[in-house]
Amino acid sequence: MINLKEYEVWFITGSQHLYGEETLKKVAEHSQQIARALDSASQIPVKVVFKPTVKSPEEIYSICQEANTAKNCIGIIAWMHTFSPAKMWIGGLKILQKPVLHLHTQFNRDIPWDSIDMDFMNLNQSAHGDREFGFIMSRMRLERKVVVGHWQDNETLEQVNTWSRAAAGWHDWQGARFVRFGDNMRYVAVTDGDKVEAEMKFGYAVNTHGVGDLVKVVNAISDGEIDKLTTEYEERYAVVASLRKGGDQYNSIREAAKIELGLKAFLQDGNFKGFTDTFEDLHGLVQLPGIAAQRLMGQGYGFAAEGDWKTAALVRAMKVMGSGLKGGNAFMEDYTYHFDPADPMVLGSHMLEICESIADGKPKCEIHPLGIGGKADPVRLVFNVAGGTALNASVVDMGNRFRLLVNEVEAVAPKHDLPKLPVARVLWKPYPDMKTGCAAWILAGGAHHTCYSQNLTSEHLGDFADIAGIECVLIGKDTNLRQLKNELKWSEVYYR
Repeated sequence: MINLKEYEVWFITGSQHLYGEETLKKVAEHSQQIARALDSASQIPVKVVFKPTVKSPEEIYSICQEANTAKNCIGIIAWMHTFSPAKMWIGGLKILQKPVLHLHTQFNRDIPWDSIDMDFMNLNQSAHGDREFGFIMSRMRLERKVVVGHWQDNETLEQVNTWSRAAAGWHDWQGARFVRFGDNMRYVAVTDGDKVEAEMKFGYAVNTHGVGDLVKVVNAISDGEIDKLTTEYEERYAVVASLRKGGDQYNSIREAAKIELGLKAFLQDGNFKGFTDTFEDLHGLVQLPGIAAQRLMGQGYGFAAEGDWKTAALVRAMKVMGSGLKGGNAFMEDYTYHFDPADPMVLGSHMLEICESIADGKPKCEIHPLGIGGKADPVRLVFNVAGGTALNASVVDMGNRFRLLVNEVEAVAPKHDLPKLPVARVLWKPYPDMKTGCAAWILAGGAHHTCYSQNLTSEHLGDFADIAGIECVLIGKDTNLRQLKNELKWSEVYYR
């Protein structure tokens, strides 16, 4: 469902006619070589496409206009090989609607001490050409990522990789559609928000369909389709005996498969990239979608429970950003705490819907009462999540702006069995420590719903927030509550 190689980043080099044909020929050769190297770099998941050197206001305007309308172009990498007078860039940058990475590099890594002359100096002027370009973007108050380093260095390539993934997540949101089955969970504040402002700011649309619209599609699923999917369940998961063919709850797993097939058909027919549901509005559905939500997330769809459309969209964006990387991204919730002073940690989970992409080992397929919602017992995947570096991210609507919160965490392998907990679960220690991390999250207005990621970093999310033009609050190893409070106050002034 997600293929980052469909996306293109355009490599655009700036210069000017002043240098003459011979120098400009060298500029083009060097630019092509760098673009090819970036395109073939294993770290960079998207295509890097060379574009001819721009040398005039007209050429710059034209390439920016072309980038805006190119379907697969998700951003541009700009580099000034020579000096490129920045007033030439004003018109193009004013209309540019795609993210920008400013690559502050030069073709040669080392100074050729024995042979350097003025011809070499005139050709290799990135050290001050990029400063001219940097000024005009700062003067125009334009967001961009600046990467400094030689184009062959691994650290440089990794930074380009991170930005390109953030740009891909942003591109995927443009024109995206998310469906809510039912409304927001009644009386809940943080999962609600301004969908009109979100569409203007983020580019995706959120609209509600009555559960009856979904039920109609679910009820049209054939027995043959259900048989095929229940067989897949038995092959892929450790299905408990009662849910297997001949078991006394076999009809329940067939109903779960029917709901999954109907949901997927509805999403595909409507070209939706994610969805929400709520246990308060299940009219016509026999059980709350459990395994359906878990598996559809595993296929790349965004999801969040209780009508939380902001988190559903974020889950989708983070799945795009993390595509092809080891580890997964999943809807998550801080569920309960372990306040042992010697070993404090958070138990993250949800009633049913944690994505199978973060499972440690083969999930079990089980059925248990939900205890809320008044429907039939739902089928779900139960598993633990491995330890390791991770993060939680959440988008909240602050009224005058959207805020992205990121908390870096360290996941902990379970030290105890949880035989009576019938849901997928993960344990983690928030940075910088339990008390500071939780207090910082609450002070910043963080939601109880998040996207939990094993493969993205705070740099990915920071780049994404910069592209989106929204506030980003990081809670990490160096977080200090007094400093964080000041930063939140400064943000209030900035956004007011």
